[in-house]
Amino acid sequence: MNRYSVIVLSVLVCGFIELGLCREGNFIQMRPGGVYDYGGNQNSAEIEGLARFAVQEHNKKENALLQFARVLKAKEQVVAGKLYYLTLEVIDAGKKKIYEAKIWVKPWINFKQLQEFKHAEHGPFSALSDLNLKRGCHGQEWLAVSTNDLEVKNAANHAVKSMQRKSNSLFLYELLEILQAKAKIIEDYAKFELHLKLRRGSEEEKHWVEIIKNSEGKFYLK
Repeated sequence: MNRYSVIVLSVLVCGFIELGLCREGNFIQMRPGGVYDYGGNQNSAEIEGLARFAVQEHNKKENALLQFARVLKAKEQVVAGKLYYLTLEVIDAGKKKIYEAKIWVKPWINFKQLQEFKHAEHGPFSALSDLNLKRGCHGQEWLAVSTNDLEVKNAANHAVKSMQRKSNSLFLYELLEILQAKAKIIEDYAKFELHLKLRRGSEEEKHWVEIIKNSEGKFYLK
């Protein structure tokens, strides 16, 4: 095999690995990767640039006047390039609103496309930081948050560890699923109310727990 053939073969193999392609019968199907929290800083110039691009594209398409404020959350998925899932805070006629955007990027051909841009304020809050927009009603009520939010997962894991420390059982608790999550901001700390599905030994159990996160970022099981 000559040097040129080796180079071509290496490129093809790398491409198949990155795109997750597989052959099934006479067809080649793509197996895109899972959606994960953005590995870098969600306030980086790259993510902010994508967020501003999403707002500008939406404004052009809908003849709107939304103003970008900040990125609340960023996720990414490897496909033929990358899909970025951004939760944004924007200003609409002087009012803060939450939108979710999906942007497809192929950096090697300078390709960038807004695939989705939708209002998310009426759904469950997708990030704990969204609750800061509701500080005017802090202490009043529990608000539903996403069970996939990183802060919710951290609170759930802390609750499981705390329950294990208090338990006299030889079997360890294992977190199977966060069934439901609520949160509220009270002054300078956050409270979580979580419904957890756990396994201990061969038995599955469901528990409601309440966790506090203080201003220093430490969790406490109530």
